[in-house]
Amino acid sequence: MRAEEDKSHLKVIQVDETQLKKDLSELVRGSVEETLNALLDEEADKLCQASKYERNPDRVDTRAGSYNRNFETKAGKVKLKVPKLRTIPFESAIIERYKRRESSVEEA
Repeated sequence: MRAEEDKSHLKVIQVDETQLKKDLSELVRGSVEETLNALLDEEADKLCQASKYERNPDRVDTRAGSYNRNFETKAGKVKLKVPKLRTIPFESAIIERYKRRESSVEEA
């Protein structure tokens, strides 16, 4: 009976590796998307010399919304919200104009 009690206390944990990989890759893809969008917003803030919705007498330009753009990365396809500015053309130093894939994806 003692052996049966010991066995009942031992629970085997089963891990579904495919589901785990899928969840982790989605987490990484989401983090990449969030980071790239934050960097694009920061670039627009620096060009405007003011953050989004900030009233500032030193402001050079104002935002005019954004447009969606798909971008292929090693982590997968991410949706970017590229900021638009009223008078200054927004050209990102992070993502080249008309570029649809990260350079490491093109090399593969």
